[in-house]
Amino acid sequence: MDLTAILEAGRRDSLDATRNISPEQASAKPARECWSVLECIEQVVEGRYLGWISNGAAIAPQRNPEKELRLFTIVRSRLTKVESPEAVRPRGRFVTLAIALAEFEAVRDRSVQVVQERGDALYSGGTTHPGFGNLNGAEMVQLIDGHARRHADQIRETCEALNATKGA
Repeated sequence: MDLTAILEAGRRDSLDATRNISPEQASAKPARECWSVLECIEQVVEGRYLGWISNGAAIAPQRNPEKELRLFTIVRSRLTKVESPEAVRPRGRFVTLAIALAEFEAVRDRSVQVVQERGDALYSGGTTHPGFGNLNGAEMVQLIDGHARRHADQIRETCEALNATKGA
């Protein structure tokens, strides 16, 4: 499984979800309890995950493609609503879509670089995720990508809801 290709596909999906979004749409919410596009992007800027990968404890290398796929699938799915922990909820860091996307791109570039540099060593470093338990670096990459794609889908839903409200 080419983790770099996975991250690049997720980048394309995220950027595609934000195409043709106006400044007004970027900060608008279809309902009070919903997130704006800017908040979705802020949520997926994955710097904290990179720290977990880079500072993970040494573990016996273990590759589990089924677990990687399961993580990606669970995290990506919008069928189950998940309440973000307070510590990682969006705080309004980005005022424009261009600034948010530039930060997303910069951090995704670092994620790709870490994956390329670490290669198979990703399977030899682990961390404990608060929601998914013990994960190796490759599993964290699946979580990073699934999370970004989940929010890309959320951005699409947000834009559809905003457009429906505008048309009503």
